[in-house]
Parts: sequence; structure tokens; C-alpha cells
Amino acid sequence: MKKILPFILFSVFVSAQKVELIKLNQNIKDKNGRTKSLTLIDNRPDKTIGTIADKDEMAEIKFADENLKSHIENWFLNDNKKLGNTDIVIMLEELKVYDEQDRNKDFPYAKLKIKISSFLKRNDKYYFINRFDNVIVCNPKVTAHAQRFLAPRISDIISEFIKVSYSNTISGTFIPENEINNYNEYLSKNYKAFNNPELKDGVYINFKSFYNQEPNAGYSVEKNRKGKVVRLMQNDLQTSISEMYCYVEGGKGYKLTPVGFDGMKKDEKGFSIFSSRVNLFAENKGGGAMVGAIAGGVVGALIGAAIDSASSSNSGAMNGIGYKSTIESYVYIDSLTGGYIFTK
Repeated sequence: MKKILPFILFSVFVSAQKVELIKLNQNIKDKNGRTKSLTLIDNRPDKTIGTIADKDEMAEIKFADENLKSHIENWFLNDNKKLGNTDIVIMLEELKVYDEQDRNKDFPYAKLKIKISSFLKRNDKYYFINRFDNVIVCNPKVTAHAQRFLAPRISDIISEFIKVSYSNTISGTFIPENEINNYNEYLSKNYKAFNNPELKDGVYINFKSFYNQEPNAGYSVEKNRKGKVVRLMQNDLQTSISEMYCYVEGGKGYKLTPVGFDGMKKDEKGFSIFSSRVNLFAENKGGGAMVGAIAGGVVGALIGAAIDSASSSNSGAMNGIGYKSTIESYVYIDSLTGGYIFTK
């Protein structure tokens, strides 16, 4: 009896643990009717999403249907009765929830790490479409039950990412089928900004020109007496400084952000700037924090915009998803999209 009792108590504890389900049930119709199929590659090394604290208990987050590949592929077919001729592949690379107490914070914050990519497939060749690689933070001062915030965000991110992938342009370089699991390294061979020994001086209007190390002709910056950039010139005419992605001077890059220019650092992972979410994410029109304050289509629109942020010259500098933390850390610039990758 003594041996049985601990087992019973353990079983009761496990069964009493809260579970929050991720329900993938939004509409993912391709409005242009171009897509024929949607295939999932689940490359997560660990399929367990994780548990986070909910007051004095623990809450697990998991998919309502854990046969994820079958569910997503059927989800697409159920929402798309009219099919096109394009095959889209979604790769889920990371999906974890966890509690982390950052430096100078009095308590831990629940966080979500997600990395998801998409490709167009033609025969045995893949073409990169998009990637969303980020950490979403939940503010416990605003949200009482973090799992109830993070689980719907996972669903929102996946559904919005799929819809963005229907219409985004593809990269020109194809990836052989036997290299698809190693696509980042394969494509990074063409990343001239990272692979060239020195950056070319000049102004870069978008991430693509920076990636290819092709400064935009006719553009220049002007500084004040303190050495601060105050104007962007196109030939002899002043133009909006917001049109700039970054500029390079003396071989060093300076990235435009909503609060000014941040120097770019290069290491083995790529380029980064030292900043925070509150500095990089512009306020929404209504102001205030997003956590727990928005619902429905507004969330979808913001997530879609964040996922598609690399299409703008000032990529990533827009409404973020989750708490706009003041924590400063090295924020990486996605080597394939130009979007921001937070690690904290």
C-alpha cells in the first residue's frame, strides 16, 4: 500500500495539471485561388510545446489535434475548395513555451519561441518564401493566465503566416530537395553582406539591396555638427529618411529604427543591433500595450503585418506581437527576410 500511494498521488497531480489547447480553426482560404496543396514539414526536435506557471499551478500548452501534419493539410483542403497549381510547403522548426526571468526583473515572464518558414515547391526544387522567427512575451501584470494568451497567439501566427505565404514573392535561388532541411546554410552562401569581407559604403533603401551589397545610386545622407544623420538626399532633393533601410560608412552599417540609427554588429550568427522591443516596435494608433487588449481581426492584421514586415524599408519597425518589453539585448536581423529576431 505504501508503494501504491505515491504513484496514486503522482497520477492525481499529473491529471490535475491545466491544459490549454491550440485550436487551428481560423479561415486560411487563399483568396486568389492559386494554391493547390499545403504540406507541413514538422522539423521540431522535440514535439512537446511545454508548460508555464499559472499562479501556484502549471499549465501545459498543446495542439488540440497532435497529428499536426494531417490536421494542417486537411485544414487547407477544407478551406480551399477551388484549387490552383501552386504547392506550398510550411516548415515548423521551433515551438516552445517557457518561463524566463530576465535581468533586473522581479518575476519571470511567460514566453513563446516560434520559428516557421515557407517554400514554394516545383518538382524536386524548393523556393524560399518567408520566415517568422521570434520570441513572444506575455506580461503577467496585464494577463492573469499566460497560457490563455499564448495558445491563441500560436494559432494566430500559424494561420496568418500561411495566408501571407500564399502571395509573397519567392527567392530566385532554388533549394534542392535533399538540402531543404539545411535551407538556411544553403541560401546564406549568396548573402553577400555577410560573406564579403567588408560592407560597401552607401545608402540602402531596402534589405534586398543590403543583402546583395548594392548601394542605391543617387542617395546620400547629411549630418549635423554633432555627426547625427538628419537628412536623406536623393540626388539634390531631400526625401523622407524613413525610406532608408540602413547606411554604411567606413565599412560599418547603421540600421534605421523608430528611435534613430543603431550600429550593426556582425558575428557568426549574422548582423544584430542592441535594442529593445519598446524601441523597435512603433505604437499602435490607439496607443498602449497589446497584451490582452486586442482580439479578433485586429490581432490577425497585426500578426500578418509583423510576419510580412520585411517588405517595408524599415522592416520590423511596426506593431509587434505581445508585450513591448524594455529589456535590451542583441536583436538579430533575419538573414533571409531582414526582419527582427528577438531572443529575449
